[in-house]
Formats: sequence, structure tokens, C-alpha cells
Amino acid sequence: MQATKTAAPSPANTGSVAITSSVDLVDWRPEDEAFWKEKGSRIANRNLWISIPSLLCGFAVWLMWGIITVQMANAGFPFAPDQLFSLAAIAGLSGATTRIPASFFIRICGGRNTVWLTTALLMIPAVGTGIALQSLDTPLWVFQLMALLSGIGGGNFACSMANISTFFPKRLQGTALGLNAGLGNFGVTTSQLLIPAVMTMGVFGALGGDAIPLVKDSATLIGKIAAGTPTYVQNAGFVWLLLLVPLAVVGWFGMNNLLTVSPSIGSTGAALGKIVLFYGIALVVSAVGLYLYLPSGLGVLAGGGMWIMLPLVILGTLYGMKFAASGEMKTNLDKQFAIFRNKHTWSMTALYVVTFGSFIGFSMALPLSITVIFGNTHVLDPATQAWVHAKNPNAPSALMFAWIGPFVGALIRPVGGWISDKLGGSIVTQWISIVLVIASAVTGYVMFLAYHSATPEEYFFVFMALFVVLFAASGIGNGSTFRTVGFVFDKDERGPVLGWTSAVAAYGSFIAPVVIGGQIKAGTPEYAMYGFAVFYALCVVLNWWFYLRKDAYIKNP
Repeated sequence: MQATKTAAPSPANTGSVAITSSVDLVDWRPEDEAFWKEKGSRIANRNLWISIPSLLCGFAVWLMWGIITVQMANAGFPFAPDQLFSLAAIAGLSGATTRIPASFFIRICGGRNTVWLTTALLMIPAVGTGIALQSLDTPLWVFQLMALLSGIGGGNFACSMANISTFFPKRLQGTALGLNAGLGNFGVTTSQLLIPAVMTMGVFGALGGDAIPLVKDSATLIGKIAAGTPTYVQNAGFVWLLLLVPLAVVGWFGMNNLLTVSPSIGSTGAALGKIVLFYGIALVVSAVGLYLYLPSGLGVLAGGGMWIMLPLVILGTLYGMKFAASGEMKTNLDKQFAIFRNKHTWSMTALYVVTFGSFIGFSMALPLSITVIFGNTHVLDPATQAWVHAKNPNAPSALMFAWIGPFVGALIRPVGGWISDKLGGSIVTQWISIVLVIASAVTGYVMFLAYHSATPEEYFFVFMALFVVLFAASGIGNGSTFRTVGFVFDKDERGPVLGWTSAVAAYGSFIAPVVIGGQIKAGTPEYAMYGFAVFYALCVVLNWWFYLRKDAYIKNP
């Protein structure tokens, strides 16, 4: 479609001319009550309700590896558990890294342009993963590439949140952002419920490929599936096309660019080109970091080198963006990079790691953790004093239970935003951080008991209850931190800060599978949870110092 274009002065860029079309809005005053009631509310809500399913698909495609890897093991794909954990970790790393450029897309590329393209690009890993899963002979590197490209869905969150924040007045920031993030987060649950279900049937006929018989028992929400049952693992990728194709149409025609926020986006083609360029930089830098880290690559940063690799990836992406930018785009980036000189950017980054980092990290790691810890019996050999792990005939299925925690976390997220609008964001963050300290420490102890038991299933429901508490607390905290960001930062900084904090927090989706998987391999899964508890405790102090003490920088924003 070729939009009719007219020239109009840009209110945010005096002396220049902005190119406008039917989707570009020059006048946007959400704090003006008359404007808001007359048309602002209608337009803002239309963009919100297109954004939510787009974000849901972003989360679903990004985090589908947590479920796919469980079924790959059940279907007999020839990969070790640590290799399967690495696929979820790769998707986590690239998803977090793509959030870095996505944090700045709204100002330089426009909201509609950004959300539409970042959603449409999800078709690439969806189709590629479906094709890869059609054969047990597909090499590991192909799955690693698809997991890397799935990270495009992770980037979707940063630009989606930055975009929606610009449409709503301050008094509705917590509710609007909570709805966008909370309902969008249902992509995790949607993925964990939908993928096991569609794997049981030939939804796409001959186009979907042949079935692969299970070599191990599997399950869906409604019950177990016996070994030998034909399964269509490839549907885990193909199914998302049913949502992505119509969303691409609706997003293109239904969303808007705000020229008060994005005064210099230029033509639609130029804006889309910037997104592809910066996403390409993020993915290449992620791939290089993974090559240095993974044993299947160069492996020079394996083990503890993760804490070296992650800063290198972040800095590499930021400097890559600055090097690639030129002219007015470089000027706009430099203006947005000013957020890094604000101490509140760094405090909110840490606090958002507590909330969203926990949610996304546990979502990635929980399915395989259930499979490994409770799917085996653990008996100490008195002769060798070594623990012997064998298949547990009474094992609970990860595919039946792993969805519960993310479902609760996503469902309660808008509630966190609403409560924070009433009580203040920081006080809510403080209480949920204390809950996370206690719950993670107790969860670690239960994991210790289960991993040293011949009947680990006895501890499973306590384990799941504790994880539900962790997810619920992190979900409420997501809403409260959004509220705090909306009050601490002005409109020019709010979007980039939301994007940046969400980018860093998203590295939880890489860290959690790596840390938990590594500790399980070492026989000490509890250490991972104890480490998380220590971090949460430090952030309790940080939140108090910045926002709750008597002489706080900003009191309970």
C-alpha cells in the first residue's frame, strides 16, 4: 500500500519538515484531558490492543525452546541435556541483546513501523524451526541458528513497551504498561500449552511433514502420551503463522507513529531499513559472543566466562550501533544514550532484573528442570559414594505443569500495575523483593531434597507451589517497576529507559538456564536458587536507598 503523504512541520524538530501519512500523528497531548476524552483514549487503546497480541507472539516464539527441547528429548533427537539447555540459553541471549537496539527504535523509526516489522520478522524463526524439526538428522547448529533468530521475539518487548508508554498519560502508565506486558507475557503460557497440543496432530497436512514416533513418554495438559505415539514436533514452529500473518495485516493498517515522539523517521522504507540494520548488528554480536562461550564453538569463555561474555556482548552492540549510525540518526541515538548518565537508569535496571529477569529466566529453565530433577530417581551408591540417576517411573511431566507458573505471573502483572498506581511503585517492589528472597531460598532447599531422593516426586507439589509464588511475586513486581519508571523519567527518557532496563533484565533468560543447568550437572541445583536469593536481598537494600528511606532521591515513585 502506498500511503498518501503530505509535508507538515514537526512540532518536536523546529525548522525541519516531517513526512506524514494517514498513520502518522502530528498532534498528541495525552495529558490534556479534553484531547484525551475526545480522541486520544480511542487511538491509544487501539494501538494497545494491537500491541498486546503482537507482544504475545513475540514471547511465544522467543520462549518456545523451553518446551521444544523437552519434546526433542522425548522424540529421540540425538542431543545431550546440556546441549538442549543451550538452545533455550541461546534464544535468551539473542532476545536480550536485540532489546538493546529495540530500546531506541521508537524515536528513530516510529512506533507503528517498529512493532509491525519486529512482529512480521517472527515468521522467519517460526518457519525455520518447523522445517528443522521435521528430521532427527538435523544438525545441532541449525537449531542453534533458529534459537538465535527466535531472539527477535525478545526484542519485540522493548520496543512494544517503549511505544505504549508514549500513548498514555502518566496517571495511566502503570495500568496500560501492566496490561501490555501482562497480557503479552501470556505468550509464555500460550507456548507451553499450545505447543504440546498441536504436536499431537497433523494440523498442516502434507505441508507439515511426517510424524516422528516418541521414544519416551510425553504429555499434554490433559494427560500422558505413551512412547511410540506419532508426534508432529515441527508444529511447534509452524503454528505461530496462524497468528503472525493476520497480525502483520492488522498492525500495518491499524497502528500509528507519533511524530511528537518520532519527529525524524523519514520514509517508511528508511525506517524499516534502520530496524533491520540494528537487529542485524545485535544478532551478529550475539553469535560472536556465543561462539566464544559455547563448547560447540571456540569455548574460550566457557564456564565462569559467561560474566565476561555478557558485558562484551552489551558493549559490542552499543558501539556497533554508534558506528553504523550517521547523520540525524546518530544525533538521535546520542540524545537517547544520555539515559546512561542518569543514576536512576542503573537503579531501575537492577530492580527490573529482580522482577522481569526472574520471570523470564524461570520460564526458560523450569520445564527442563522438572524433567531432570523429578524425571529421575537419585540413589547414592554406597560403594563409590556417587549419586546414580535412573528413570523415574512416577515422574511428573513438565509439559503438564510448567505452564502454571508463567500463567500466574502474567495474569497478576496488570494487578501489580494497578496496585502500584494506588500505593506507589517502590513500596510494592520492596515487598515482592522480600518475598522473592524467602521463596527462592526455600525452593533451593526443596530442590536439594528432591535431587538426593529415590522418590523425588514426593517433593514436586511443594516445589511447584514455591515456583508459583516466585512467578506471582515477579509478575506483581513487573507492574510496580513500570510505574516507577513512568514517574522517575520524563517522556523523552521514559521509552529508552523502559527498553534498556527490559533488555538487561532479559539476560535472565540466558543466565537462569545456564546457572541452573550447570548446577544440576554439578549435583547442586540448590546453589542456583541460593545465589538468586542473595541478589534479591541486595536489591531490597538498593530499592530502599533510592526510593524509600527518609531522604530518598524520589519518594516511593
